[in-house]
Amino acid sequence: MQTRPLGKSSLEVPVLSFGAYAIGGGYWGATQDESAIEAMRESIDGGMNAIDTAPVYGFGHSERLVARAIRGRREEVLVLTKCGIRWDDLRGGEGKDILGPGGVKSRVERNSRPDSVRHEVEESLARLEIERIDLLQVHARDPEVPVAETMGALLELRAEGKLREIGVSNYSITHLREIEAAGLPLPACNQIE
Repeated sequence: MQTRPLGKSSLEVPVLSFGAYAIGGGYWGATQDESAIEAMRESIDGGMNAIDTAPVYGFGHSERLVARAIRGRREEVLVLTKCGIRWDDLRGGEGKDILGPGGVKSRVERNSRPDSVRHEVEESLARLEIERIDLLQVHARDPEVPVAETMGALLELRAEGKLREIGVSNYSITHLREIEAAGLPLPACNQIE
């Protein structure tokens, strides 16, 4: 499969990646875990070696399924996950109700406080059964937390070897300029949804 450099990162990613949002269930309805695992394994076999997930996808379920799919194949796969949207710590700024596991409505809020980011990374590493996340993206800008505080925590986690690259999702040019103004390096990539 054709690959390309991901932004300014050290990552070379396939032009198509496996999006693991739906396999978490919730908003997308019931999913078949074994079918999801098999689909990820088949995609890896076909050269689609990047899997994009997030803790909020099924409140951890998607990450646990990714772990099962990549077990014994970690060196073949780039694991991309996120932080900054919590269902279990509602100290954040903007929030909304979403369908969680079992189709139950649950509240989620943006939470990019440094202690929350660190907690999420540790939880994701455990659920994914890996020692380092290849790309961690801040899922959405938390209006309650200065961007520099969030990025500072992510840089510490990268220095500790828990993250290979840092990115952001749903950040505007203004948010990126805030990072620059704080004298911090810009994230490796910015995904605008």
